[in-house]
Amino acid sequence: MQRRTFLTKAAMAATATSTALLAACGSKEKSAGEAGAPAVSTSKKTAIKWRLQTYAGPALAEHVIKPSIEAFNKAANGEMVIELYFADQLVPTGELFRAMQAGTIDAVQSDDDSIAAPVDVAVFAGYFPFATRYSLDVPALFYKYGLNEIWREAYGEVEGVTWLGAGSWDPCNFNTVKPINKLADLKGLRVFTFPTAGKFLSRFGVVPVTLPWGDVEVAIQTGELDGIAWSGITEDYTVGWANVTLYFLTNNISGAWIGSYFANTAAWEKVPEHLKTLFNLCMDSSNYYRQHWYWAGEASLRVTGEKMKLTTIAAAEWDTVEAEAHKFWDEIAAKSPRCAKVVQIFRDYNDLMAKAGPPYRYS
Repeated sequence: MQRRTFLTKAAMAATATSTALLAACGSKEKSAGEAGAPAVSTSKKTAIKWRLQTYAGPALAEHVIKPSIEAFNKAANGEMVIELYFADQLVPTGELFRAMQAGTIDAVQSDDDSIAAPVDVAVFAGYFPFATRYSLDVPALFYKYGLNEIWREAYGEVEGVTWLGAGSWDPCNFNTVKPINKLADLKGLRVFTFPTAGKFLSRFGVVPVTLPWGDVEVAIQTGELDGIAWSGITEDYTVGWANVTLYFLTNNISGAWIGSYFANTAAWEKVPEHLKTLFNLCMDSSNYYRQHWYWAGEASLRVTGEKMKLTTIAAAEWDTVEAEAHKFWDEIAAKSPRCAKVVQIFRDYNDLMAKAGPPYRYS
């Protein structure tokens, strides 16, 4: 009887204690939010936000970067959001490096040459004449021939900007308002192109012109430009340049544009490792997409495209342009030991490809 009385009293005490604890918890929940609402955690981190500007206008960005950024934002699951801006939208392309270095923007997709990167290797980005023949040459050179390490070394000497990686784009052909059938036809042509490509092409009488990307189509229509040496035929159709130029020269001065991703160093260091990995994977995804998008487009539009007529300079005459490019390489190699190292890599790589023969190189 005494044992039963003891157990009854103990149970009543435990019930009272539980009731008090529940009441206390309920009181805390109400003080943390509205009455009757569940408690809301105050420890949730604020999402990291980046502003990234690409060299590309809206129509081109739909292919070269937008899908990968959208994928990143989705996979980041609210931890990080990247706002994408197009060519010249926030900052003129030529000022992108300084703006990123200052933290005005967080990241950039472009070639080093166009954004005036203050490194000696910038001259090799964009379209360094005749360094590459096909788009796969770019990743091969960076991953297997040491260009990755050289680029990291170069940007390691610059404060405030981290180079994240390179990929390949399309070849560099001419599309013009008048036909080009021989080298002499290049003389006097006012052409929108990249800085280093323009310096090289000026040897053949081309007049390089720098304009905001969005002004190029109108400049063709008003006669300010005679043509463009900025892309292959895929971009000509994608961005509308095929609507205002009548001819496409099948000879090119480069088989693939070299572009990179960069980030403000302080902004990059604030990104946790798992999101850095995710961003690198999204860069790889974009690089892969461009490989097949351009490869398929360059071939199919030459055959099925109806907006521009194809012209070709005879191989024997075009060989003189390539010979001149190698003289240009020598001049660039003399600028620094690192430039000399890159030029030698280009020479060794292309020599090996030539010896390998088809399908790597055709005589």
